[in-house]
Amino acid sequence: MDNSTHLCFQTAHELAESIRKREFTVREVIEEHLEQINRINPQVNAIVSLNEERALREADAADKKIATGETIGPLHGLPIAIKDTHNAKGFPTTKGFYPLRDNFANSDDLIVERLKAAGAIVIGKTNTPEFAAGAHTFNEVFGVTRNPYNLNRTVGGSSGGAAAAVTSGMIPFADGSDMGGSCRYPAAFNNVVGMRTSPGRVPAYPKPALFSTLGVQGPIARSVVDASFMMSIIAGYDNRSPISIEETGEKFLKPFDDDITGLRIAWTTDLGGLFPVDSSVIKNVQEQVKVFEDLGCQVEEDYPDLSEADEVFHVFRAWEFEMSYAELFDKYQSFMKESFIWNFNKGRELKGIDIGRAEKLRYKLYHKAREFFKKYDALILPVSQVPPFSADIEYPAEINGVKMETYLDWMRSCYYISALGNPALSIPSGFTTDGLPMGMQIVGPYKADYEVLRIGKAFEKATGYGKKRPQLSIRETM
Repeated sequence: MDNSTHLCFQTAHELAESIRKREFTVREVIEEHLEQINRINPQVNAIVSLNEERALREADAADKKIATGETIGPLHGLPIAIKDTHNAKGFPTTKGFYPLRDNFANSDDLIVERLKAAGAIVIGKTNTPEFAAGAHTFNEVFGVTRNPYNLNRTVGGSSGGAAAAVTSGMIPFADGSDMGGSCRYPAAFNNVVGMRTSPGRVPAYPKPALFSTLGVQGPIARSVVDASFMMSIIAGYDNRSPISIEETGEKFLKPFDDDITGLRIAWTTDLGGLFPVDSSVIKNVQEQVKVFEDLGCQVEEDYPDLSEADEVFHVFRAWEFEMSYAELFDKYQSFMKESFIWNFNKGRELKGIDIGRAEKLRYKLYHKAREFFKKYDALILPVSQVPPFSADIEYPAEINGVKMETYLDWMRSCYYISALGNPALSIPSGFTTDGLPMGMQIVGPYKADYEVLRIGKAFEKATGYGKKRPQLSIRETM
């Protein structure tokens, strides 16, 4: 039986409407998701710090609110687990770092504040790599998160627990963050949708770097419509973020026009040879080119010159790591993984001249992208240079015979886009011959988040790739 009819696999917006119409009580919804978590999570390890008692207590309060006729929010009664780098009051924020295992939050981050104000019920946290560093989710606090499509493979990272939980029906959607691909990799590796938003579209607070544009927050969902539904809540101006875009999130509730005839689409597999790509990934991207042609788009192989992106990303990432974690590093370095220590020390070694040069290069990149997107409506390219790899290694040792020197080298297909500051949607693009999910990026002009989602919706409808859920999530009684 198609498990999409199961309560845990209803779309988030349909589930919210069912609660509003009293077709289900909030308690029933929460209980169903907790049952799915208790069945699936021991194998996958996606959700951590689960608090069932609190979730059921809040479900009863939510049902009482409906019964008394009080005004309810658009996410009323929907369960969500928060990425373990974001503060949710009353839950530990460990950041996957052992010395922070008992670090309980006494307030909510802005994104959590908005989700809760809209009626979502926080039931726990989602697993992440140590300090969200790396696109493979494992840490010394909670262990490895495993891919629901193949438990021997990675879920990606750093929002790995979020994507694994969403794809297997443990929660209807999740919050994520993305600096080098942390929404996009997990989405690709778990056959869901994940979005790197335009800086300022989803304002972040608190944040150590006031005007930072490298790290952003965004949605992870099983469909583009649900991702947009979540965007309608988490997007919108807030003066606690000085780069906050002065638009409301209401535009993301506007129905999508699936007709993208005439749009100008550029495509590339490697941005002109800037990084090695596995042959299965190249083949997958080439297959999606045909989809866009069939949708009536004007498709051309082309790409912007992003030769400065490597330096820009490495400098600003290292700088933010040093700013964010200096106190913890000086106190707990012996607990930290080697790849994080390396990245942190790169930040500590930076001089003013290095940051100034990177800022000039970022300026050049912005204008290169601005000129490129005068010609094209979107750029498509792979999310990952490789399919999901073994969960027992930190990162691939090589790609096509090219050695990966650091834990970041295999992530260029995503982090080059991060350096631009443009919105990028990870959309399911099919499976490898052995059944592993793959994903494609749809990159648009700065602030064109809705337009990128619209293109993704048309692609999603034409292909149906994202409908396939992992076998282990399907209940035997169905």
